[in-house]
Amino acid sequence: PERPSPLCCPQLEGLCSFLQLSTCPEHLLLRFCSWVLALSPDLSYTSAAILAEQLFLGRVRSLTQPPSRHLMAALASFCSKYYQPFCHVVVAAVLRQPGEGAEQTKLVCELVEECLEPDCVRLLLSQVLEVPLSEKLLPVVQAVLGRQVRDPSSPQLFDLLVLTLCRKAPAFATSLNYAKLVMAVLTAYQSQVR
Repeated sequence: PERPSPLCCPQLEGLCSFLQLSTCPEHLLLRFCSWVLALSPDLSYTSAAILAEQLFLGRVRSLTQPPSRHLMAALASFCSKYYQPFCHVVVAAVLRQPGEGAEQTKLVCELVEECLEPDCVRLLLSQVLEVPLSEKLLPVVQAVLGRQVRDPSSPQLFDLLVLTLCRKAPAFATSLNYAKLVMAVLTAYQSQVR
């Protein structure tokens, strides 16, 4: 029989609340992430998702200026091992909230460009394509494409991206970001664009 997890979800949520992880100072956040990454065995997907929510979601949503180096280091550290729960909890929330500001978009772009592994970049592209494409998301898609040049995403994802861009062309007729994105697609994927 499978060994039970030492902490079930309500216990972990209670522990996070008790430790006030959602509001702990950012320099301690990085230490905590280092401790989490050293745990053996690895956290389950559910436990990692709870920690991603408790540690990062509120902080990312409340950004009104660029994140501190401590927060960026903690994000990069956590994403190095638990990118799937992080993307599904934190990044998905940012992508789905039309009210999220420029700092959240810049943060996602920075994570794509500097921190996330190729598998996570593909996951992020699929998440972007699940929500209505907006002006806010165009730089995120461009950052994803920048990472995909040497490691092209699956043909289905690429086809869906091109289809989405074509369908949205009238809505972005005056958008400089849209024009840059289309040029990036044409440049990066010349062999695939017919």
